[in-house]
Amino acid sequence: MSLQIIPVKISCDVELGDDLVEILLKTKAGRELKEGDILVFTQKIISKQEGQKTDLTKVKPTLLATGIASAYKKDPRIVQLILDETKRIIRMKNGIIISQTRHGLVCANAGIDESNMEKGFATLLPKNADNSARRLRRRIKAKTGKNVAVLISDTFGRPFREGQTDVAIGLSGMSPVVNYEGKQDNFQKILRVTAIAAADEICSATELVRGKTFYTPIAIVRNYPFDKKNGRLQDLLRIKSLDLFR
Repeated sequence: MSLQIIPVKISCDVELGDDLVEILLKTKAGRELKEGDILVFTQKIISKQEGQKTDLTKVKPTLLATGIASAYKKDPRIVQLILDETKRIIRMKNGIIISQTRHGLVCANAGIDESNMEKGFATLLPKNADNSARRLRRRIKAKTGKNVAVLISDTFGRPFREGQTDVAIGLSGMSPVVNYEGKQDNFQKILRVTAIAAADEICSATELVRGKTFYTPIAIVRNYPFDKKNGRLQDLLRIKSLDLFR
């Protein structure tokens, strides 16, 4: 298997209502899409395109948000957005709020992000990134005739390790987990619990070629033999009863 990861550089900032597939197909890489490619779109352009972008001057912090902001030296408007998007706060320490979002994701600051945004604005996570991926996949099929998989990626920190990696927060057209349970290893031992988070690993790999500052919010992964069973974000989220840390 010769895996290819192709960064897709775009020439414009994405705004509400922009056609991301048309933007993709105007690029050389987009015009050369192949059957079975996996397209990875960053959360940021999905959020911008869907209007998940907030003018901070219009955010009115509550007393709770103001109190938390004062204790953790954060902008109270950002704290208010975090609280609005949070289902449950897991931990607060060192200026970071770890929360479980309404989507079920456990991440820092509920995914609220001010990077790569004009001053005074922040993005929220897409309302339903699985639906976002599904719409993109269907439109790509309609415009090109190609069957592809689509992943929506975001950058998450990791417990017990420095640095961040990209993970899938939405998907369509592939199973996100490769399960080796019941198969034999090289010494004929039966594997019991081995499952590879393929969607997360693909998203993380594309970050190596996309970077953060090069207007490359899309990447194409080619020659990866994935299971075309249609998966969803929930397939990647460990249920609370099996989680050792909650």
